[in-house]
Amino acid sequence: MTTAYPTGSIGATLRRLKGTLDAPSSAMTPGPILRPAPANDNQPDFFVPSLCDIALKDGIGLMDIACFRLGSKATQSLIRHDLPGVTVEVAGGVHGMATIHDYDIVLMMISQLTQAMTLWRAGRGPRPPMRLRLHGADILKFCRRGRGGRDYHLIDGALQRLAGTFIRIEARGVAAHRRRTGYFSLISEAEVLSRADNNRIEQVELGIPNWLYSGVMDAQTPEVLTLNPDYLLIKGGLARFVYRLARKAAGDGQADYGFDLVRGRSGSLRRAAAFDADLRALIAANDLPDYALTEIDGASGSVLRMRRRT
Repeated sequence: MTTAYPTGSIGATLRRLKGTLDAPSSAMTPGPILRPAPANDNQPDFFVPSLCDIALKDGIGLMDIACFRLGSKATQSLIRHDLPGVTVEVAGGVHGMATIHDYDIVLMMISQLTQAMTLWRAGRGPRPPMRLRLHGADILKFCRRGRGGRDYHLIDGALQRLAGTFIRIEARGVAAHRRRTGYFSLISEAEVLSRADNNRIEQVELGIPNWLYSGVMDAQTPEVLTLNPDYLLIKGGLARFVYRLARKAAGDGQADYGFDLVRGRSGSLRRAAAFDADLRALIAANDLPDYALTEIDGASGSVLRMRRRT
């Protein structure tokens, strides 16, 4: 049974109260959003450019929709987004769908490609190839992870899931004439070139997919946005998704998204009441990098307001 709430501040208060009552115990006492940085985080032995993210084409981006699972325990193999004039489907492979934490490796590809493209256009380096050779330690350093056995093991699983996750875009009407459509992979391939005696990845070569390469190299202005480096320290999948949504939608200002819309764009399988409780816990913590979060009352229910911090 759906409960009808009055509009205005009273309705917002009642919705927040119900969300608190429906919340799991972990959501009622929010902990820190950022995990501690690894011990070697400040060592200047590996230079990487500012973190960047890339849109697919003409506003159909990967930052305001989930092209991955938010958590490692989620079981979905297909996420479908019905946007105005466009349908986006994300399908996982035999090893499962990539997670939002796996996607850190894609961010590394984008960041390295953007840096190489900038040097090439300035006449200070060759045109970057569509393959990127990396050491396992470099990946962990960029992702702001430790260098224990479990961390190296995560690279193997992430590469398997990223290589098997595909995005299908179908555009209709006017959108069909100005948006790229078809099937796109998160990474085109991953070839392990060498392993240590303990089976850890020493060196791997990643294939940069065409859509990503084209978005950086062929556009007059590369289709990238710079992220706060502390994004990589955000622990929860929902918190990461909300940061990415805020970075694209709010930018240097603010943006409002209804709770239902946030849930749909995130691809979450949580019940609406449980998801709203999770979102309210995130709002209560209010310690995302760069953006302040508040709940406001909207015409059709609760609304998440994301505002750039001054």
